Amino acid sequence: KMSGVPVPSDSLVDASRVYVKADAYGGAGAYAATAIPKGSLVEKGIVRVLTNIDGNENPYVFTWSDERPNTTWACGSGCSTFYNTAEEELANTHMERDFANCSFVITATKDIAEGEELLHVYKSKGWRTCFQELNK
Repeated sequence: KMSGVPVPSDSLVDASRVYVKADAYGGAGAYAATAIPKGSLVEKGIVRVLTNIDGNENPYVFTWSDERPNTTWACGSGCSTFYNTAEEELANTHMERDFANCSFVITATKDIAEGEELLHVYKSKGWRTCFQELNK
């Protein structure tokens, strides 16, 4: 169980409903630390925009623009980089990016049970070279 310590309202990062553990794929995944109702906040955070990196090769960075081809990549706070992807019908979260403020909010798109893996559709899943295997 989580500590139950409230997150200050002015905190830029809140991952209190999420934890990371080994996943079924040999890596790590994000999981619900508590039941999360549809439409509720799962996690909020900030990113650092990175330089000298190619997100087509590195799967651990976020696409941080709506431009294609994308050349802006970022690393997220909290548990955000550990959410695995899924097809739209299996995803239970959605990440809303605020490019200008280098922040994000992840919300529940379905009711999520405690202990359930948190999944979302990667924004660039369909075109990034590093995700080709996921599209087969």
